[in-house]
Amino acid sequence: MGPVIGIDLGTSYSRVAIWNAENNRAEIISNEFGNRTTPSFVAYSDYENFVGDAAKNQAASNPSNTIFGNFSFLFFLFLHIVIIIILL
Repeated sequence: MGPVIGIDLGTSYSRVAIWNAENNRAEIISNEFGNRTTPSFVAYSDYENFVGDAAKNQAASNPSNTIFGNFSFLFFLFLHIVIIIILL
């Protein structure tokens, strides 16, 4: 069996976990800042995209291009991030 991934898309924060069959438990994957939870924010500008902490930090200066609480959009974005993490 390949890796099993769980995604918890919360209203404020989200988590991603992978099942560790060796230890028979799920392990939360840390984000790029070492945090086990990531703010449920996504933002974009003309030049780059922001996810999690970076998106939340720029929300006040870029509110029209900041998305939070939209789970269908966030699900596909997080899934993309998780696939990249697994391939690394």
